[in-house]
Amino acid sequence: MFDRIREDIRTVFERDPAAHSWLAVVTCYPGLWAVWFHRAAHRLWKAHFRLIARILSQKARFLTGIEIHPAATIGRRLFIDHGMGVVIGETAVIGNDVTLYQGVTLGGTGKGHGKRHPTICNNVFIGNNTNVLGNISIGANSRIGAGSVVLTDVPPNSTAVGVPAHIVYRNGERILITDPHEIKDPLSDALIALSGRMDHLEAKLGSVARQAEPFAAEEADRTAYRKELDLLSEYVSMGEGI
Repeated sequence: MFDRIREDIRTVFERDPAAHSWLAVVTCYPGLWAVWFHRAAHRLWKAHFRLIARILSQKARFLTGIEIHPAATIGRRLFIDHGMGVVIGETAVIGNDVTLYQGVTLGGTGKGHGKRHPTICNNVFIGNNTNVLGNISIGANSRIGAGSVVLTDVPPNSTAVGVPAHIVYRNGERILITDPHEIKDPLSDALIALSGRMDHLEAKLGSVARQAEPFAAEEADRTAYRKELDLLSEYVSMGEGI
């Protein structure tokens, strides 16, 4: 137990440059307290003292602003920075060396039973105010940008951003999105329809312009003919004056 406590404190020093002393870490880091409370509550839950486990988790929520269901499975060296507003659901699974910032929700999407919360693999970073929802998986060594809403699996070694989240980097290479359907944004269908409408109008305008070309040529000829007549009339007038 004491080895795990020392490991948790070292984790804070490794990931937070604001940590200056072990005493400050132990007394001023609610994310650390939340992890310790959860370990006790999780043991009680597995021993079928579930009401006591829930009460303990709610006490931890009151003290830290972090709500972790006692049934959630959490690996080693979890670092919750700041932590206020973090929610981790009942069937969530978190691997080793994961970092969560404030406002992160690992939640479900409905009232179904069974596995309904995310699985976060090893060495994942999730930015503040991010929602990861449903029975999905965030692959190892991946990063989720702040404010994202993740509704589908994220492959390992990827970076995802947006609402809903989409992959922008994978294995260190930039992912260029050329089809709006790949983003699956609620507005993408409207944008696709608008783009199609613009293409239709441009084609129709081009057709009208091609049909008008002969008339434009005739009008140009008539204009040139009128100019020649005007010039000839001017010459005749000059000759009569002489």
